[in-house]
Amino acid sequence: MNAETKQFIIENLNADVLQLALQSGRFPLVDMPLAIRQIAGKQKIKSKVPLFYNTPDILFPVQLSLEQSSSESTAKYKSCLCEGNILVDLTGGFGVDCCFISEHFQQVSYVERQPELCDLARHNFKLLKKNHIQIIQSDAEKYLSEMVQVDWIFIDPARRSSAGKKMVFLSDCEPDVAALSTQLLEKANRVMIKLSPMMDISAAISDLPTTGEIHIISVENECKEVLLILEQNKPENIRVMTINLGKNNEIQRFEYNFNEESVAEVICTSDLKNYLYEPNASIMKSGAFKLVGKRFSFHKLHVNTHLYTSPKLLLEFPGRIFEVVKLWRNSKQELKELLLKHPKANISTRNYPLSVDELRKKLRIKDGDETYLFACTLVNEQKVIIECKKILTI
Repeated sequence: MNAETKQFIIENLNADVLQLALQSGRFPLVDMPLAIRQIAGKQKIKSKVPLFYNTPDILFPVQLSLEQSSSESTAKYKSCLCEGNILVDLTGGFGVDCCFISEHFQQVSYVERQPELCDLARHNFKLLKKNHIQIIQSDAEKYLSEMVQVDWIFIDPARRSSAGKKMVFLSDCEPDVAALSTQLLEKANRVMIKLSPMMDISAAISDLPTTGEIHIISVENECKEVLLILEQNKPENIRVMTINLGKNNEIQRFEYNFNEESVAEVICTSDLKNYLYEPNASIMKSGAFKLVGKRFSFHKLHVNTHLYTSPKLLLEFPGRIFEVVKLWRNSKQELKELLLKHPKANISTRNYPLSVDELRKKLRIKDGDETYLFACTLVNEQKVIIECKKILTI
């Protein structure tokens, strides 16, 4: 990168990259494709990975590699789950996970088949003072067959088809970790597999019977990834950890054994109490719909309506908490009154025949304001809208 290109990047960090691309003729000494990629990378990584953003001269890959990389908060969470002497990351990518997980190991191997990503990792890890990370350009399967015994293997299989379709089964990913599981556990004491939040967890467990832990990670109530930790022997119980990482280092946790949900019982009611509780995205992904109600002694509104009610305010609940203001019936008169009272509101639908957009169009209520409306079905199959005020979120 020449001096002109570097200065151009510094001066245009907040510029519109599409507009910059149209001005390349004005800057003959600037390597414009390189500059635009670095500016776009900086803009994308600013809040996602602050360490990389704040480290001078970090270089960025193509957009897809950035999109698929972990955030700093999820990478730091993963780093707390493993430690030892030797770690191998078989799918290095942009290197965010490898960078943070490496903090708890003496020796780390970053394995990546794309030469350009290896070059970037070599450059960036030097700037980040990660001198104990060895860069290895190789295919994951090939390196796995040749590598020595290590403490941990981390692997993040590619989760998109050539057409860009998201995958939901392990067999659709590359490499196929289910097919490699025996070999992975022959080479490592434990294996951490990062999966898409779209993945079918039950199917993944069936394909990977030595799964000992499942970690479902959300950031500010948006599910980001699912982690499976494989052990040498099939465990009696699989431990499930649902994690919601919020602002200011706030964390919501809900932990249970995988088989607890199947035997849990929860009471359903159409008698709405003072407070309404909505589990966070990680719990919703886990499917612990009965267990979360049982743990907090809540009543569920319907077996398929994953909302809960209680006369008590429990601020430790892992999700959003609302104060119930009013229950609106699904009659024309009441819906007309609802519009007059709330021309603006935040609308959600849970087990309801209309989508949010369809309901908003029907009610003619615009988005916004501090009122929350939950359109849902009660246990008596009645369709209602619950007016609420938010008490807590993360």
